[in-house]
Amino acid sequence: MKGAVLPRDAVKAIVEGRHRDPFSVLGIHAVADGFVVRAFVPGAEQVEAVARNGRVMSRLECKHPAGFFEGAMARRTRYVLRATRGSDRWTVDDPYAYGPVLGPMDDWLIGEGTHANLYDRLGAHVLTHEGTTGVHFAVWAPNAKRVAVVGDFNAWDGRRHVMRLRLDTGVWEIFVPGLGAGTLYKYEVIGTRGKLLPLKSDPVGFGAELRPSTASIVRETTGFRWTDAAWMAARASREPRRAPMSVYEVHLGSWQRGPDNQWLSYDELADVLVPYVSDLGFTHVELMPVNEHPLDASWGYQPIGLFAPTSRFGDPDGFARLVDRCHAAGLGVIVDWVPAHFPVDEHGLAAFDGTALYEHADPRLGFHPDWNTAIFNFGRREVVNYLIANALFWLDRYHIDGLRVDAVASMLYLDYSRKAGEWLPNRDGGNQNLEAVDFLRRLNETVYARHPGAITLAEESTSWPGVSHPVFAGGLGFGFKWNMGWMHDTLQYVAEDPVHRRYHHDKMTFGMMYAFTENFVLPLSHDEVVHGKRSLLDRMPGDAWQRFASLRAYYAFMWGYPGKKLLFMGQEFAQGREWNFEAPLDWPLLEVAAHRGVQSLVRDCNRLYAQHGALHARDCEGEGFRWIVVDDAAHSVYAWARFGDDTAPPVIVIANFTPVPRTDYRIGLPRAGRWREILNTNALVYGGSNTGNAGAVIAGSTPSHGFPHSASVTLPPLGTIWLVHDEG
Repeated sequence: MKGAVLPRDAVKAIVEGRHRDPFSVLGIHAVADGFVVRAFVPGAEQVEAVARNGRVMSRLECKHPAGFFEGAMARRTRYVLRATRGSDRWTVDDPYAYGPVLGPMDDWLIGEGTHANLYDRLGAHVLTHEGTTGVHFAVWAPNAKRVAVVGDFNAWDGRRHVMRLRLDTGVWEIFVPGLGAGTLYKYEVIGTRGKLLPLKSDPVGFGAELRPSTASIVRETTGFRWTDAAWMAARASREPRRAPMSVYEVHLGSWQRGPDNQWLSYDELADVLVPYVSDLGFTHVELMPVNEHPLDASWGYQPIGLFAPTSRFGDPDGFARLVDRCHAAGLGVIVDWVPAHFPVDEHGLAAFDGTALYEHADPRLGFHPDWNTAIFNFGRREVVNYLIANALFWLDRYHIDGLRVDAVASMLYLDYSRKAGEWLPNRDGGNQNLEAVDFLRRLNETVYARHPGAITLAEESTSWPGVSHPVFAGGLGFGFKWNMGWMHDTLQYVAEDPVHRRYHHDKMTFGMMYAFTENFVLPLSHDEVVHGKRSLLDRMPGDAWQRFASLRAYYAFMWGYPGKKLLFMGQEFAQGREWNFEAPLDWPLLEVAAHRGVQSLVRDCNRLYAQHGALHARDCEGEGFRWIVVDDAAHSVYAWARFGDDTAPPVIVIANFTPVPRTDYRIGLPRAGRWREILNTNALVYGGSNTGNAGAVIAGSTPSHGFPHSASVTLPPLGTIWLVHDEG
């Protein structure tokens, strides 16, 4: 074999797993007088290259005792390697006999950071390549000296499947014939300084082992048979700002549990969660992060597997079935998404190729002191591409209807939770993270362009302007923003003893000063019922009757207030204790009338909110709101009118946050005639004393509160009522 002699150091590098380009050595190669086949088969004593029909094409000679073999081949043809050791015989379909799967267009798009379908190319995919079925692995690690894929299929031996480097992008790839779905794998990386790193999970892995195990799992995510075509079509034509949106926030691991406190599977959750939420009239479920995460106590907010639904509750198809079942029941699905930071567990993204690849090298930019996590480098196009592709992945592969983006404020401000000297200013000397701003704008533009009807929601706790304004108008482009200020102010108010509430009256009215500057969601989320904050019921002052009454009045105040609604699980039936992620909700409380009454109220609030356009169509528009009573601090009374379009009758919301019933309380009204009392939180069915207006009030011609008409109304103690104009 002329020209077939390899330098000794090249052979040594192959058998030691250090060769940077094994495809230039292994496999079949043209030489001066034909072709040569080289193979690395550890443990073999003899190796033959065999045609698919079983004919021996070449008997390879052992060139290194570690298992390096070489032999002449008369022509280029497809072959497999037949290895023997004593009486043992096995066949190896040589991965180095196959060409690359990725192509120049992938290089171009990955290189410029615009590969929207990155998840179709990176990660592990079962496919047929050059006539053979197997798994294609691809991972971005541009500064690595060598990357190999390891798993049970090669005894976790990094020498056997060293990958091909695509120099233009820093992506390593290999096609391994014969593998399929369910294969466990990781990446073995030699860093830029020649150091062997801890085994890494796949950054674009679609499945993962249950903690504490950390291997990625080959999963197919393209073959699910969806039944939600009608839902998706209707969603695309919907205007979310004008539609009712009442969100039930859920932690899947602790909503309900099975025997021995075991998690329910995605399918078991679909059986019980979907009908429950649908019966209560919520329009959406919001799932706390379902991406894979190593620590239960992080609730998913410290993700390792951004592309993998957590294996705690089953496989990816199980999650898809849960979403499909939600859509069949008319429920949208919002998923909490965490692009702000990631944990530094050694098998994750941190120092992935031995360098600060996904994060900043400087801890003043790349490390979050509150959570001991790494911060994504939003100035690196490949990282931005990775994150945007991940957002699109959940919308594309799992048909979710929205992404609630966590911890946006921590992304926007370089000095977030940092003291002087602990952060670096931007190029203009300010504290705004300009690269994160660009990322968020591009994210929202991409999501709304590619998935009509889907929404993005920002958990943003500062006064950053234009969070939910379009990018073309200078905003960040989110569909909605959580109204954290409203939540904090109103919860502080209702926690006051009623006798003191008059001194805090503005906490309930101040939010209207900015209520229409953003498209707001009113969030009573999981963060408000943990870490010593107490449950919502437990925050209410007074005896048991007063606490339940205050909570009911507050819920009806919230559902009547402009903005979309969000309630964390358990608060719909007034759970008395704080949320515990390790235990199910206190479902036996529904055997108690007072708790059952709160649940009934939430159901009716949702039903009426969706039924009456005045309560939702202009949630985000000032034209849909007008104060009636704003300054009656002495009696802790609030009243306002809600308006929809010309076909929707107005709705009046009146709240009395004292335990004193008020009769003959005059309320100005925009129309004369009969106003039906469609909701009264003091009704017997909810646990109240049935103080109210006998079903209706009549508005006469006496002007009041700037309206041409008015009525004398009875306000129940610690109660909220809703009145709607009777158009008949």
